[in-house]
Amino acid sequence: MNDMLLEVRGLRAAHGQLVAVRDLSFSIARGEVVALVGANGAGKTTLLRCLAGVHPAAGGQVHLAGEAITALPAHERVRRGLAMVPEGRRLFGDMTVRENLRVAGEHGRTGMWTLATVLEALPALPPLIDRPAAALSGGQRQAAAIGRALMTNPDMLLLDEVSLGLSPLAVDEVYANLASLRADGRTSLLLVEQDLSRAMAFADRVLCLREGRIVLQGAARSLSRETVTQAYFGVATATPMESYA
Repeated sequence: MNDMLLEVRGLRAAHGQLVAVRDLSFSIARGEVVALVGANGAGKTTLLRCLAGVHPAAGGQVHLAGEAITALPAHERVRRGLAMVPEGRRLFGDMTVRENLRVAGEHGRTGMWTLATVLEALPALPPLIDRPAAALSGGQRQAAAIGRALMTNPDMLLLDEVSLGLSPLAVDEVYANLASLRADGRTSLLLVEQDLSRAMAFADRVLCLREGRIVLQGAARSLSRETVTQAYFGVATATPMESYA
C-alpha cells in the first residue's frame, strides 16, 4: 500500500506524569479498515483523542494526506477530513437526529456526504430522523453518531469503543452500517473494539496496543486469535508482522 492517508511518527501523549502513548508510529492507507485492540488502560482512547486533536501531543508528528496536522485544533482537523465518533456517542440529546446531523454538516467540508446520502448509507436512521437523540436506544445512538461524523465528509474516521454497552443485535446493526460505509471505499476507518473476534473479522489490519506501545500489527487474515491474545495480555513476546509504518 503506497497511498497513505494517515501517517503517525513517534507520537507521545501523557496524562500529567503518566505516559499513555509511547512513541507510536504507524500508517493507514486510503480506504483501509484498521482495528485497534488492547486491554483497558493500553492507551487506545488517548491515541484516538490525540489524533482527533482533543488531547495534546507531547511529541511526534501526525500527517493527514501529506499535511502536518499535529498542532491543529480539533475543529481544523475536521475541516481537513478527520472525524471521530467518541465513546459514549455524545449526541445533543434535546435535538432530533436530523438536527444533530445538520449541525455537524455546517461545521465540516462539502462533499458526497449530505443528509440524503447519509440516510441512504445508514438505513437505521430514516425512521429515527425526527426523534430526539435522548430517546434513541444504544445502537440507534451509535448509528446517529456515525452519521453525524459522516456529515463532516471525513477521509479518516476514528471510532472509539464501537460496541461498548450495546446488545448483540445492536452491535450487528452497527457493523452492518459500517460495512456499507466500507464498501464505498472512500473513507478509512480506525476503530477501537473490545470484541476481538469481531475486530479481526471486520478489519483489514490489526494494531495491538499494550502500555502505550504497538506490540503487534499485521493483516487480520494472517493473525491467529491466540497470537493477538498473547500480545494483548503480554503472555508472550509477539513479533510485529507486515508493518506499514
